Amino acid sequence: MSHIGKELARIGHSAVLIADRRVQEICGDVIQQSASAEGVDLTVIPFAGEITYEEIARIVDEIGNSKPEIIISAGGGKTIDTGKIVARDTGAAFVSVPTVASNDSPTSHIAVIYDKDHKLVGVEENNGNPELVLVDTDIIIKAPIELLSAGVGDALVKAFEVEQCISAGGKNVFGATSPLTALALARACYDTVREHMIVAYRAHATGETNESFEALVEACVLMSGLAFESGGLSVSHGMTRGLSAIPGVASALHGHQVAYGLLVQLELEERDAAFMDDIRAFYRDAKLPLKLSHLGADQITESIIQTIATVSAEASHMKKFNREICARDIAEAIARIEAA
Repeated sequence: MSHIGKELARIGHSAVLIADRRVQEICGDVIQQSASAEGVDLTVIPFAGEITYEEIARIVDEIGNSKPEIIISAGGGKTIDTGKIVARDTGAAFVSVPTVASNDSPTSHIAVIYDKDHKLVGVEENNGNPELVLVDTDIIIKAPIELLSAGVGDALVKAFEVEQCISAGGKNVFGATSPLTALALARACYDTVREHMIVAYRAHATGETNESFEALVEACVLMSGLAFESGGLSVSHGMTRGLSAIPGVASALHGHQVAYGLLVQLELEERDAAFMDDIRAFYRDAKLPLKLSHLGADQITESIIQTIATVSAEASHMKKFNREICARDIAEAIARIEAA
């Protein structure tokens, strides 16, 4: 983090830092001092805590006519996604500084927008990927394990989604055919997560980074992001539409939502019992959700399952599957998961 000033100076000499109060306490002074040492003029605008169209507009209005060359977002996925669209709307370069490894938002140009109740309402795009992604694992290791487990969930699903997208002849987020390079990267991401998760979690418990922790963070932040943008998404991410429509579940971390979505996808793929047993065992070790109750659902009724299925079935990602699936297919898959 102390080297960020040198990196910023390669991009421009005026910047706005978007960060919530907690993140400002963690790294605000270091960023300010490093930027100042390299002649980068830095202004801080506090982030209110939720990525909404209103919050984006508020920050753009606060910036006003004094357009910075760089927008820096420091924090988690909400802050980072907010910064992407602020950068787009102000014509600035974008720099992401994740303080957690809870998803691959720091690498991508996609921003997922919610309302004040954390219901998904839109997906926006920056003009390009970040000019810089600066990851300091000495900071990330201090974040709660729940956030790291969400990053594991978000990274884990990409191999399965890219495989399905390619199989279905779907398009990636740029509207292009998914290259085999993306599939290779998605599979490497999956292998890295499976190989390093347990030892990385042990490192997290001690507060001291090791090679496995570094590898896991790279998988969660970089490999996962490159894989999904180039390779495409499928059912796992399509499920976030329906899951975010359910009170309690809507506030679950993105990585936990898509991890549950992967269970639905694997049921739709008709994976055998041995495969599902292996995945469920990994979920337990990784602290990932196996039931809707683990995502915060107070009760599981047929009505709730049907709502999730109906809303999810309308997601565009659902078409990137090797056969046509409908709300009934999704509801039946959820019922099997809940009964397991």
